[in-house]
Amino acid sequence: MVTPEGIEKGVTLTTAASRYDELWLRDAVGDAPLRREEVLEMLALGEVIARKAVYGRQLAVRSARSSGASWAQIGAALGVSKQAAWEAHGRWIDDQASQHERSDYQGLDEEQVEAARRLAGRVDD
Repeated sequence: MVTPEGIEKGVTLTTAASRYDELWLRDAVGDAPLRREEVLEMLALGEVIARKAVYGRQLAVRSARSSGASWAQIGAALGVSKQAAWEAHGRWIDDQASQHERSDYQGLDEEQVEAARRLAGRVDD
């Protein structure tokens, strides 16, 4: 059975998007409908793309903070308020901590969470 977890480790965001695009195009304008396995693969790839994009976004936020960007600047770059950007990043840190607690190897460990929270600072930083 095709699952996001089953394919996530084996693809980059670029390769997942490329394969998704190939399947989507065939589904949209192809001469024959996709097989069930291909449709399920397309669904799983869509989830993988979403997960990788969110992770990449938050890594870029972390890089922006490391470079001295304010939450107002980060919020503007994301098209949201500084409060929304800061809160979303805090939720991401929480999610990464929970993921590490569940798997003991994915996500952020306690030391990494502490460092991420220090870097995030307060919304008015």
